[in-house]
Amino acid sequence: MAKSIGVINTENAAPAGGHYVQATTYNGLIYISGQLPVRPDRSHTFADNFEVQARQAMQNLIEILKAAGSEPSKLLKVTVYLADVENWPLFNQIYAEMLGEAKPARSIVPVPNLHYGYAIEIDAIAVISDP
Repeated sequence: MAKSIGVINTENAAPAGGHYVQATTYNGLIYISGQLPVRPDRSHTFADNFEVQARQAMQNLIEILKAAGSEPSKLLKVTVYLADVENWPLFNQIYAEMLGEAKPARSIVPVPNLHYGYAIEIDAIAVISDP
């Protein structure tokens, strides 16, 4: 039996800015596209400090999880791209605060730069919560 691919779209997170969707679902999993710290109204935070950017990117991720019928405790793998590795300790604090007890597998990848000059981008894979 063929499985269907679902598309997740929520107005509570930044809309997709290119030829992609906020997230797709397949076989009980959610694949969340890279989330820059863009607000749901499409306004940018690249001029804001790292903390504001990190919180917005994390909030986008959480809102997409909710729209897919999931939650932070169902995250399996998170990949974080940081334009300045010096922000790693602050990101760890924000991440722990916003995810609470959830501790998914995670990679932090230092990168030379990100689109629009942002300091952070986050993507993830999660399980859809049981109904």
